[in-house]
Amino acid sequence: MQSAEIELKFPISDPAALQARLPQLGFHLDTPRTFEHNTLYDTPARDLRAKKQLLRIRQYGELCTVTHKRQPDQASIDTTRYKIRIETETTVADGPALSEIFQQLGYAPVFTYEKFRTEWSHTIEHSAHLVIDETPIGNYVELEGPPDWIDQTIAELGIDSTTCITDSYGTLFLTWKQRTGSTAEHLTFKAIPTPVLTSR
Repeated sequence: MQSAEIELKFPISDPAALQARLPQLGFHLDTPRTFEHNTLYDTPARDLRAKKQLLRIRQYGELCTVTHKRQPDQASIDTTRYKIRIETETTVADGPALSEIFQQLGYAPVFTYEKFRTEWSHTIEHSAHLVIDETPIGNYVELEGPPDWIDQTIAELGIDSTTCITDSYGTLFLTWKQRTGSTAEHLTFKAIPTPVLTSR
């Protein structure tokens, strides 16, 4: 399935406190806290990265998906304010087999990142979602949906809009490495053994 993805992130220190407020704001829980493992693939010359594209295999609980993302040909929405991507995604039965196919075609694993994700959807704005990601370098909320809904939700949650970001987890990881001097090569709980996790 192909769709336009419009999203915004912001860091959060206490996921449990935020989740306690969500039902009052029209959200219902879709997927409880679930472990997620992601692998990005690219050529040795990083051709996909140069074209600002992404090829990913994700294992999310029992569900395995393959995803390709690219920038839109034209954007009528402010791309400096929101992250906008054209996403094509489908489920796959055998992630390791698909990984082997990618590698035979010249796409090797280049970056792995992990998190625990909790998914909420909005009861009125059905195309809108809120996810809470607990990563080894901190906790983040992702809002995905129409721009007006994103802005309204940020306001209702009392989030300072200046803390909102469009960075990918790969970019956040590189920024964290520069700040901390870490030698970790991947954003995994094994590579970064002291995760910044708060209440479940």
